[in-house]
Amino acid sequence: MAELVRYSDTELKEFRTIIESKLGEAKEDLKLLRGQLDYSDDHGTNDTSRSFNMMEDGSETMSREEMSHLAVRQTKFITNLENALRRIENKTYGICRETGKLIRKERLRLVPHATLSIEAKNAQG
Repeated sequence: MAELVRYSDTELKEFRTIIESKLGEAKEDLKLLRGQLDYSDDHGTNDTSRSFNMMEDGSETMSREEMSHLAVRQTKFITNLENALRRIENKTYGICRETGKLIRKERLRLVPHATLSIEAKNAQG
């Protein structure tokens, strides 16, 4: 039996649904993070005593740095999901960029933006 070269249109439609769902969640998460970073969701201590504000300054800075890092990671995740949708449109989705073979469906369901098979990923070290 010949090895599959690409996933069928029906299979690609299933993956599109998974990706679009994750993309919607990721965009909502990013919106919440950005809201916290720009204080639009501020429920802070602006109207409390100065000594309390000074105690919170250090932890707030650390928290904002963590949120900023999460926002950057979330943006990258969104970009990867959008690129996966483009690969679906091009009918190249699910093809390992190293081996040229199909990435297993189980892996794509867990990591829908994957561009490497498990074998290729492990070979990278």
